[in-house]
Parts: sequence; C-alpha cells; structure tokens
Amino acid sequence: MAEIIQRDGTWTFDGDTVRIVPGGKAHPVRQELGEVAVPLEAVAGISFEPDRKGGRLRLRLRGGACPVLRAADGRLKEGADPYALTVEKDRTGVAEYFVDEVRNALLIEQVPEGPVDRFLLPGPTLPVSGGGGDGTASFDGESVRLTWNWKAEESKTAGGASTFPLSRIAGVRWLPSIGLENGYLRFEPVEGPVSTPPKYDTYALDLWGMSKKEHTAVLVAAAVLMRLPGARAALDPPEATPALAKAAEPAAPPAGDHDALLRRLRELGELHRAGVLTDEEFSTAKQAVLRSM
Repeated sequence: MAEIIQRDGTWTFDGDTVRIVPGGKAHPVRQELGEVAVPLEAVAGISFEPDRKGGRLRLRLRGGACPVLRAADGRLKEGADPYALTVEKDRTGVAEYFVDEVRNALLIEQVPEGPVDRFLLPGPTLPVSGGGGDGTASFDGESVRLTWNWKAEESKTAGGASTFPLSRIAGVRWLPSIGLENGYLRFEPVEGPVSTPPKYDTYALDLWGMSKKEHTAVLVAAAVLMRLPGARAALDPPEATPALAKAAEPAAPPAGDHDALLRRLRELGELHRAGVLTDEEFSTAKQAVLRSM
C-alpha cells in the first residue's frame, strides 16, 4: 500500500482505490465533500508537478466519472480541487513513489483513459448545503430549498424560502464569480429557461465571491445532477451528451447467456446505488433482465 500524509491531506492507495482525506485547513469545498474513495476504474492518470516548495500531486479522472467535476465544468479554483494535494519539499520522493504505484496498477488493469457514460463516484453525502451571496441552497435528495438572507432582493424574500421538488427541475448550473462578475447557482424549472437575472430569480442564488464558502454551492449542484436524468444532458454539449436513458435499458445478451445477464443485474444495481437510475428505472430494467433469464 502507498500512502502520503501532508498538512493539506492524506492519500492512500491499496491497489484498487485511491482514498483521499482533506486536511483540516483545506478549501471549504474539499472539507464539505469529505473523504473520497476513487476506484481505479475512474482514474485516467496521475502526476506529480514539482516546484521550489515541493510540488503538487494531481489525480486525473476519466471524463464524466465524478459528479462534482462535472457540475464544476472546469471552473473549480486550484485549492478547491479535491483531486490535488500540496506536497511539502521533504516528501517529494514519497509523492513520486505514489505516482509509480498508481500508474503501474493502471497498466496492469488496462484501465482506459477515455470518458465514461455513468458516474463512478457517489458524489456529496446527503443532505448537502452550500452557497452564500444572497442565500443558501440545500438538498435532501427529494427537494431543493433556497433560504434567503438579508442581502437578497425583495422579489426573493417577499415569498419566503423557495422549496421545489426534484420533479420540477430540468437542469442545474453552477458558475463561480469571476473578477467583478457575480456567479450563480441556478436551477432550471421544467417549464423552460428563466430569463430573469439570478439576482431576482427565485430559482437561483446570486454568488458574489466574497468568501471561499460560496464555492460549496457546487456540491449542491453535483448532488442534484446525480439524481436528475435530464440535468447531465443540459450540461453536456449536444454532440457529447451521454445517453443516460440507455442505462435503464437491459443490454442485449442472448437469452441463454446466464452469466452475461447476471453481470447486467450487478451493473444495474451499481447504477441504482450511485443514484444514476431512479427506483422506477431500476425496477423496470431489472424485470426486463429477469424475464430474459
């Protein structure tokens, strides 16, 4: 087993899983996300980037494997990246050994680097909350609640906190504040896109970038994204949109291929536990496989 312990956090690798535990003073996004267990099949690569103070250990995941990275869409600040570790100068050798161990395992297991069509990590633990600016967002797996603070516009506070079930959400988008431009966490209702600026939209938080804590809104976006079949399609470009609906369809092994059908049942169970398939989708797909058996 390979292990590297730093003030920024601890990484361990047992041959199958890279386990990441953030340090006590890590960025709020990493602290709120907590311990992350990354299966080897989700890893596209790993590198150590040396500098005069030590360096940085960086785990590169396969596209679409992590809901947090998918929701962030490349906009996470350096310190908020859960898959990067600051390495002190006297531990660079340990970091290089860690890299070698993971790379060797990737070669032995022949893990491809390409994107995946389903999430391989479970995402934030529920219930989850985050944000700032003019309010806070929370999600319990069934509904989203936006609670406004004293800085919110009257158009938001007049009606009290906004609560809406998952069934009323068609998409979610997180954008951090950049420079003088405010960011937002916006939930798109099933009725269609809202043209109202986030500052006045009761389906959105207005993020001002006044503190690192505001970035935790991305965790709410990730948790909703995992449980919203249409949300991933809303975030991906049309030509690259994975057909998540196909995950609920049974594969097409011959009816007599008992082993293949059992493997399909296990795959469906994993998708259901990860939140990619709803209870209804899982039940429908499972019954179709059982009929084939």
